[in-house]
Amino acid sequence: MSTVVIAASIIVTVTVVAAVLFTGRGRASGGHRLKRRFGPEYARAVARHDGNIKEAERELDERVQRHGALKKQPLPPGAREQYVVLWARIQEWFVDSPWEAAAGADVVLARLAKERGFPGGEEFEEQLAALSVHHAGQVHGYRRVHMAVHGRAGTEEMREAVVEARDLFDELLTQRPDDSGRRQPQSSEDRHHAPRGLAGVTRRDRGT
Repeated sequence: MSTVVIAASIIVTVTVVAAVLFTGRGRASGGHRLKRRFGPEYARAVARHDGNIKEAERELDERVQRHGALKKQPLPPGAREQYVVLWARIQEWFVDSPWEAAAGADVVLARLAKERGFPGGEEFEEQLAALSVHHAGQVHGYRRVHMAVHGRAGTEEMREAVVEARDLFDELLTQRPDDSGRRQPQSSEDRHHAPRGLAGVTRRDRGT
C-alpha cells in the first residue's frame, strides 16, 4: 500500500471520528440547554416519546422555534384585580361543585394566556406548547386541570390540579419590565367590566 493511500485513509478516519465527536457534543450541549430551559417538561417529553430522547428533543426544539420569540402582552388596566377576584370565586365554588370549579379554572387560564399574547385556548395543545417555552415550571398545573375536566378525575385529583394550576395563574398575572406590546386605549365601559369572555364563568351563568 502506497504512502499516499495510507495517508488518505488516515485523513478519512480522523475526519469521520471528528464528525462523530462533534455531533455527539452538539447533541449533548443541545440536550443540556433543553433540560435547563424546560426542566420537568423535558422529562415529560421523553416519557411521552417512550424514552426516545432524540424525538423528545426534536419536539422541544420545534416548540422553541415556534414560540421562543413570542412577546407577552400587558394586561389592560384593572384586569389583574378582576382575574384575582374571579380565581377566588373559583376556589369558593370548589366546595360545592368540584368539577365546575376545575372547569372554571381551565377556562380562566385559557383566556388569561390568550390575553397575554399566547395562542387561544381553542387550540389547547398549541397554547400549552407555547406556555411551556416561557413557563415550563408552571405549565403542568394547567395541563392537569384540563385533563381533569375532560377526563374522569376524582374530587381530590381535581383539587390538586386546581391548586397546582394557581402557579401558572400567578405567573401570567405578573407584569415584568421585559413584557412588550401595546394596547389600544380602552373605553370606560371596558375598564369597569370583567376581562372580555369571562362572563361565562360566573355563578349565574353556571346555573347555581
